[in-house]
Amino acid sequence: MTGDSTAIRRATRDELELAVEWAAQEAWNPGLADADCFYAADPGGFLIAYVGTDPVACISLVRYGATFAFLGFYIVRPERRGRGYGYQIWQAAMERAGDRTVGLDGVVAQQDNYMKSGFALAHRNVRFGGTPRCQRPDDPRLTSIGSELLQYVIQYDRAFFPGERGTFLRCWFRPDRRTGMALVEDGSVTGYGVVRACREGFKIGPLFADAPHGADLLFRALVAQVQGAPIFLDGPEPNGQALDLAARHGLSPVFETARMYRGPAPDLPLSRIYGITTFELG
Repeated sequence: MTGDSTAIRRATRDELELAVEWAAQEAWNPGLADADCFYAADPGGFLIAYVGTDPVACISLVRYGATFAFLGFYIVRPERRGRGYGYQIWQAAMERAGDRTVGLDGVVAQQDNYMKSGFALAHRNVRFGGTPRCQRPDDPRLTSIGSELLQYVIQYDRAFFPGERGTFLRCWFRPDRRTGMALVEDGSVTGYGVVRACREGFKIGPLFADAPHGADLLFRALVAQVQGAPIFLDGPEPNGQALDLAARHGLSPVFETARMYRGPAPDLPLSRIYGITTFELG
């Protein structure tokens, strides 16, 4: 696909690493192994733009089933901005969406631009960061997520995400890359969370739970895996319990994003969402 002197095509796995590096330069703090799982979910979901042999822009439009997609990794190299390359690669990505609802977590400064492209604000996400002050919980309901529990966690996850993402989650729960913990009560999963290493510190996400006490248990169990390291947690602002959890354990607001959708906004249980995955910034 071309526009003017720009060639836009699907990014290879190696080119995706270039996009991850650009994201790190934008201070987005990507996880050290996050890209593998988004690429597994939709190998055609990452685009890169070239002018001649020079890569100038990237974007992702990862499709989850027939009805939902998530847009992000929207970056134009700083020295190439203002020349239309961002618009061209944006258009190419949106073509991949078809009639799916598209979500994004955009930086606040770009909200007006996203609105011009048909996106509407749903809510803010607030990133908290710091070194938590909490003790390791001793609770038999906390269980490491292994192969026997994985299918039940994937079933539980369906309530919290607008599309089917089993492929993504099977990668996300690789124990050599991340630590996942579930809360199992009376034989049923009532919450789960994941912690993984990033360029700076660790991120917790997702963090879902049916009740605040469960979210707190999972948060403390995950922090205990990396005791003493900086932790980042992105919670939806409408869930006051999520903001309270972060503040209670010594985290402070450091960043915010705008969750926006083009198309019908999904009806998600925000009161049970304490941390989102936060890889694909718009």
